[in-house]
Amino acid sequence: MLFEDTYLTIEKASEGLFKDKGSKFLAYAFPVSNEEAVKLHLAELRKLHPSARHHCYAFRLGASKQAFRANDDGEPSNTAGKPILGQIQSKDLTNILIVVVRYFGGTLLGVSGLINAYKLAAADAITNAKIIERTVDEVYEVSFDYLQMNDVMKIIKDEGLQILSQNFELSCALTFSVRKSNSTKVYDMFSKISNLEIKFIKEI
Repeated sequence: MLFEDTYLTIEKASEGLFKDKGSKFLAYAFPVSNEEAVKLHLAELRKLHPSARHHCYAFRLGASKQAFRANDDGEPSNTAGKPILGQIQSKDLTNILIVVVRYFGGTLLGVSGLINAYKLAAADAITNAKIIERTVDEVYEVSFDYLQMNDVMKIIKDEGLQILSQNFELSCALTFSVRKSNSTKVYDMFSKISNLEIKFIKEI
């Protein structure tokens, strides 16, 4: 296979905690699929912890794992976001955001102390999460005549495709998702049905 069509992420939100010399590091891990979700979670945590000194975070998105970012939020460069991202990478996770909220305890921890604290807080949140494997799927839309209904539904059933929406009012149209590794085969099967149009919508 030329591409990976599975990836690891977390099933649902989880939390972690690390304490050192009076400072508290509260870690929050979230499954996310886009940067909008990242912004929403960050905004919620800033409301939840308005008096915290720092809200440091890292995220990675997409099955290809190419989209990622680390943010130190005022901590010394590379002492917070990078260690958090390192934990995400060490578990080969994607579509995940980890935010570590720090309450300063009055004693400076130094560069190595900070790196250790953010790393262990993030690691604790991952440990407390359930890691799951998801498949990379593609979404297609097919438009067809009523006469092709049986042919279309047979492919849907035989290939175990998930119908996402359907409309059988004036003409017939439905959207379905298919595992990426099976998409070429399914596309070819639909393409052989006369008077049917199939188009790629997006990858999920």
